Amino acid sequence: KEIPYEQPQRRAGKTSNNFYKLYDAAMLSFTAYTKVGLRLATFAGIILSGLSMVIAVIYLIMKLLYWDRFPAGMAPILIGMLFLGSIQIFFIGLVGEYIMTINQRVMNRPLVVEEERINFEE
Repeated sequence: KEIPYEQPQRRAGKTSNNFYKLYDAAMLSFTAYTKVGLRLATFAGIILSGLSMVIAVIYLIMKLLYWDRFPAGMAPILIGMLFLGSIQIFFIGLVGEYIMTINQRVMNRPLVVEEERINFEE
């Protein structure tokens, strides 16, 4: 359902916010309240390491089946680099989640923000 709304005219002048200030505010609100970025890094590390292991097994099977015709070269090195990089991404996300948990405990934010209590004794 659409709610009709007419935006009022700006009271004075132009905004002093530029792209950097708006980007900074968006990133602060994103990183202060969500774990999405850290979870994405953790899951990307898990998925990429699994993918690199599958590629490594396929490469090994192909090498064993076609020993003479299958070229050796940079592929094993690149597969190893992909695997190690994905493990690093996973652990960076994991350490980030630990730091975020510690940060949330230290900040002592309330679970809810109450405007008014009804039927409670003060």
